[in-house]
Order: sequence, then structure tokens, then C-alpha cells
Amino acid sequence: MPFIPHTKEDIAEMLASIGASTIEELFDEIPKDLISGELTGVPPGLSEMEISRLMMERANADGLFQNFIGAGAYEHHIPAAVWQITTRGEFYSSYTPYQAEASQGTLQLLYEYQTMMASLTGMDVSNASMYDGATALAEAALMAVRSHKSSRRILIPKTVHPVYRKVVRAIVSNQKIDVVELPFCEESGQVLPESLDEFYKEDFAALVIPQPNFFGVLEQVDELTDWAHSKNALAIGVVNPTALALLTPPGEWGSKGADIAVGEGQPLGIPLSSGGPYFGFMACKTNLLRQIPGRIIGRTHDLDNKPGFVLTLQAREQHIRRSKATSNICTNQGLMVTAATIYMALLGPEGLRRVAAQSHANTLNLVEKLEKINGVKRTFSGPIFHEAALTLPTSAKEVLLKLKEKGVLAGLNLQEYYPDIGNTLLVCATETKTAADLQNYADLLAESLS
Repeated sequence: MPFIPHTKEDIAEMLASIGASTIEELFDEIPKDLISGELTGVPPGLSEMEISRLMMERANADGLFQNFIGAGAYEHHIPAAVWQITTRGEFYSSYTPYQAEASQGTLQLLYEYQTMMASLTGMDVSNASMYDGATALAEAALMAVRSHKSSRRILIPKTVHPVYRKVVRAIVSNQKIDVVELPFCEESGQVLPESLDEFYKEDFAALVIPQPNFFGVLEQVDELTDWAHSKNALAIGVVNPTALALLTPPGEWGSKGADIAVGEGQPLGIPLSSGGPYFGFMACKTNLLRQIPGRIIGRTHDLDNKPGFVLTLQAREQHIRRSKATSNICTNQGLMVTAATIYMALLGPEGLRRVAAQSHANTLNLVEKLEKINGVKRTFSGPIFHEAALTLPTSAKEVLLKLKEKGVLAGLNLQEYYPDIGNTLLVCATETKTAADLQNYADLLAESLS
């Protein structure tokens, strides 16, 4: 139902009933020097027609490009049925099932989502989503510290997404948790297990293991996981859900499997909508169940033996005392999770494998074409999934501008995040790219470098 604001008469009547003369009087305890006054930066209100026109103009200003940027947000084909179902009123208007008995449809969907994510990650249990992949990693770090108890240090490779590392520091630093960064091999683009030797005598609550890493390179996850466990530390996997359709799931890494798996759920049916919204996923082993933030949906039977769904665990500040909550910032990105669940259900295991395999094949094909251009070479030798770093003979920034003028977003300039790498692009090709798209990219890059 559309929102209808209160009239002046409504407001006056409500104020009179509580003995206040103005709305401002309700906030008279706030010191005057803290009151900002009018919002001078907010433009005048617009009509519905004017707003529609403004948004269309801004959308057109973005342009229509062939997109070869990945770096944590990926352009995949989304079947029309996904959002046709997701935007039905039953799903579109639901948020948090505070009245579980009246939210059976939402709870069932979340239960199915948890089942799918636990299966995809190879873990015992999944929660009902997080804010995004970066904050999910920060929450995993907090989980590790709570469960480890003797150490407040987290070891994070520099091959983890730079934004994820920044978010982790922002969230955990004020809780006196030390984030130690682990260098990577400049030849392979991986974390070499032997590079961990210098940290062996140090105490850590967890080792973060990306798969694939920010460069698209596959890490040696088995060795890294076993190293973490040999140190009595948790292994936290940061994974791409699409890649898990082909790669070994984190629950099976090493001899015991990773303890926590997190990541960004955007590849599972969420469009690239100018930066969001996205959702984070988190799964873990049973022994960490009580430490996981968010919600766990359970399936049960009522007194008449009819199946039903309930909020089994709700370890957050809205349900229990704030000091006892596992998280005070976690959220349920309900609509995005709905879309992801429908996407996974429509594609099924075989469909997900085909998406992952075609994305991988397209990236290999693109890299092969680009390496034939004089001066272009693979930056790292390690095996990749559907992204690769390429070193150019000239300014990556200038190349990106030239190709953008031709309608191609050619990748991400890695020098902005890794200054020592040089003129390097991170490129990505998903299943949405055709052979003609790949050849067009190669031709334009060759032209820009000639």
C-alpha cells in the first residue's frame, strides 16, 4: 500500500494527546549546538513525472558498454523468471519474519537458501545472509576471535579483495583485533605455503584464504587450510559462489575442511545495479554454530504433525540483550536472497556448472587473444578461474579511457590498489560474452596500443 503522510491536523492531534506543542519539543533534550538545522543540500521536491525523467536521464548517462570488469561484481545472465517471481508482492514487501507463524513462505524460502548454500560450500550450516561479502568476512574474523579466545590476530593475504581488507580493518580495529597482511608471490600471484614459515611461531585466531583470489588466481587451499589447523587457528574461505560449481568447496579443503566460508552472493542472480544492493553469505561447521551472526531457519512439525518453519537461532541484538549478541550490524538482505534462491533453483547444479565452465572458457579464450598482441602478457603464472591480470606495455589508465570511448569497459586498473604492479589490467569474461565480443575487445586493444 502506498505511504500516505500525516496531515497537519493529524500531527496536531497526536501532539495534543501527549501534551506537546511542536515536534521539536519532543527532542528538546538535544543540545542546541548539536542541531544542524535545515538541510540546505537537499533540492526541492519533484513530481512523479519529473523524478521519472530525471532517473531516465541519469540511467542514459551511464551509457551501454561491453563490460569486462569483474573484481568482485560480475555480469551474469539472469533468467527473466528470477525477478518476475522475486518482485511478486509476497516476496517484494517482506523483510524480517518477526511473526514466524505468519511468514511461512518467507521462512521456507530462507530454509531452502540455507540448504543450497550449505551444499554449495560443503559446510554444515548456513545463516540467512549478511549485508555483503566484505562485512561477512569481517564477521567471520570476529567469530574466529570469539571462538579462539587466546588470540586477537587475523592473518589476511594481500590477494584478498582490497575493499574486503579495508572493511575488515574498519570493523575489527576498534575491537583491538590486529589484522596482519600476508605477502604473495609476484610470479604466480598466489600465497606460497612456504611464505607462512615466518609466521609459524606467532599466534593467530584465523587465516583467511581466498578462492579464487582477487587476481582470479587459484590459491593452494589444501596446504593453507592444513597450515591454519596446525597452528590451532581457524581457516576462513572467501569464495566466489559461481566458481564453487566447479572447484572443491571450502568444507573439503585440506584434511579437515575450512571452518567458515563467506563471500559475495551477487553472482547468483543479482544485476549490476550501479553498485548494489548485494548480499553476503556465511556458512560454517557445526561447532561454530552458536557463534554465527544473523538467523538460522529450521524445519519442524506442529502438534498436528504438519510441517512448518521457524526461526531456530536469532543471535542478534534485536532478539537478545545487546551484550550477548554475536553481531550488532548484521542484516538479512531478504530480497536479494530471494532472487539468489530462485536463480539457483532454476539453474540447478548442472546449470551452475555450465555457467562457471563457459565463464572460465571465455576468459581463457580472451587471454589467449590478448597475449598475441605485442607487449601484452599474463601478469601471473598461477591457474585462474574467470579473471586474469594482464600487464600492458603502456599506461593502463590511458588504455581504459581509449576503449571506453569505443564502448568497452576493458577491466580494472590494478595500479590503483597495488602500486608496485605497474600497468596492469584485471579483466573478466563471463558466459554473457560471445566470440564476437572477445574478438572486438582484442581488436580494440591492439588498435589502442599501436
